[in-house]
Amino acid sequence: MHPIRSEWIELSAEDGTTFRAWAARPVGVANPPGLLVLQEVFGVNAHMRDITDRWAREGFLALCPELFHRTAPHFDAPYTELAAARAEAGKMTLEGLDADFRACAAWLAAQGAERQAAVGYCMGGRMAFLANTALPLRAAISCYGGMIPQHLDRLPALSGPHLFLWGGKDQAITWEQRPQVEAALLEAQKPFASLIYSEAPHGFFCDARPEHFHPESARQGWAASLAFLREHLN
Repeated sequence: MHPIRSEWIELSAEDGTTFRAWAARPVGVANPPGLLVLQEVFGVNAHMRDITDRWAREGFLALCPELFHRTAPHFDAPYTELAAARAEAGKMTLEGLDADFRACAAWLAAQGAERQAAVGYCMGGRMAFLANTALPLRAAISCYGGMIPQHLDRLPALSGPHLFLWGGKDQAITWEQRPQVEAALLEAQKPFASLIYSEAPHGFFCDARPEHFHPESARQGWAASLAFLREHLN
């Protein structure tokens, strides 16, 4: 584990908007790989900042951008306000997201992180899939990402190998989404891995929500994620 330094930074997108991102750096690591960490629907809250810091301790230059900045800057909703969070998510556009991804990638590259990947949780799992079609990533990971089948038209542009982590007891993602995604990637001959944690509910990484957190699945999923990224970023 590396000591880290983390802070809010401000970035500018090509459409003229500016936004905050939580940046976590491993201290004493020369040219660390860059990792775009993509938020749950509740914003870049304390949990997402903690996840970003965890990745930095593993040696990644980790960056978690605020994706709702065009409509709700600094959005940070309690877990009890899912409807409000979903309302903000519905206002995002693919054009805006792609611009944000490119701004983040440019910042990471400017820090010396030319090797880049993405990881996302819940809504961020879908964002990681989109980022892997918008950027020349080495790899990407979607943790219980829903609604990915809506974006399979972007599959030809998928850049790096993709890892999908699913909860076997996920009540938030309809059952048919996983085989739809897997079948499309197989047909497109895109490299991927898909892991199901049979006892895990939706959001099983989130230790800030005891009713969702599944420690065993979270430990196994973290190890699989770390191995996947190190394999493709080394």
